Amino acid sequence: MDFDPLCKKRRFFLKSAALGLSGMLLPSLGNSRLKKSSLSIGYLPVTDAAPLLIAHALGYFSQEGLVIDKPVMVRSWKVLTESFLTGKFDLTHMLFPIPIWMRFKHNIPVKVLAWNHTNGSAITVRGDSDIKSFNNLKGKQMAVPSWYSMHNLILQLGIKTQGLRPVIKPQSSKLEKDEVNLFILSPPEMPTALLGGKIDGFIVAEPFNALAQLKLKARIMRFSGDIWKDHPCCVIVCNEDLVSRDSSSVQKAINAIVRAQLWCTYNPKEAAYLLSRDGKGYLPVSQKVLEQVFSDPLKNDLKHPEWDIKRIGFQPYPFPSATEFIIKQMKETVVEGNIDFLDKLNPTAATEELVDDSFVLKAIDEIGGIKKPFLRKEVVEIN
Repeated sequence: MDFDPLCKKRRFFLKSAALGLSGMLLPSLGNSRLKKSSLSIGYLPVTDAAPLLIAHALGYFSQEGLVIDKPVMVRSWKVLTESFLTGKFDLTHMLFPIPIWMRFKHNIPVKVLAWNHTNGSAITVRGDSDIKSFNNLKGKQMAVPSWYSMHNLILQLGIKTQGLRPVIKPQSSKLEKDEVNLFILSPPEMPTALLGGKIDGFIVAEPFNALAQLKLKARIMRFSGDIWKDHPCCVIVCNEDLVSRDSSSVQKAINAIVRAQLWCTYNPKEAAYLLSRDGKGYLPVSQKVLEQVFSDPLKNDLKHPEWDIKRIGFQPYPFPSATEFIIKQMKETVVEGNIDFLDKLNPTAATEELVDDSFVLKAIDEIGGIKKPFLRKEVVEIN
């Protein structure tokens, strides 16, 4: 089924037709920094980036009148964060706790504009291991992609329910029976480290769980969305200065991203192909691996089948309840470095300062994808 959420809207049809006939972009807003029609995008090779990449692949950005070169892939969250901070990228997807750390610890004027996807991660272990649950992680070495990640938060939530202690030690250190050692690995390094026996498991975004399943005979211990129902993972961020000086381009970018999310929802197999090395080559894995992510029905692998979650989902609205929950959990999560900045954060006030939902609300009103009211209760069950 090839579904375009705008195809039934006459004004967008006329706009697309005009673009197709002319073979040209809409008129440029000019080259000045005050009115910028070109934006640069960076991303990690994970399915978290899918809406950004699909919006580029299908020409949704250009149909909005934006000039955007092919998004630039980097290999780690550290590099993506540093590139954003130095202005190399105007728009990126970013692990949700990272913008909280940036804005409230380092006073960086970052704004969260929308969710980029929901769920989309898992805890993966060796197929021949005895790890079947969080309780089996005692004395194990587990990799996370960033200290400020949903992955670290969710993994530690599960560990603590079993009376275990998350710690950060050199891998050569002896662990107590109740300790689980955590350390950072970039997502592309995780399957190789698992294969080589350097780690016992990892929690990370797709497609690296699916890749480990298909290529290394690894086992999914738990899908993240089966712990926290339809949780956010990556969000769309930009600099607050860009919002102030060129809100028009920001709105156009969010329009394209919301449109791409709907397209991914209705065209999972086509999305897998476009993103894969068999298609447009945005992600360095095969179509088969990505179809495992986008089309896996998850029928027999869930503790909570009644939640009816997808392995990866797409929904752009940044529910305040989720941001507040994240901030509260960050205060209880072990990370390297000083986290005293979290002590004085009021979750509600911090959410209002960090998140600007005005652009996504306009896009949803125009394009669809979620119905009002925009309220929900966060559901977290470890089991």
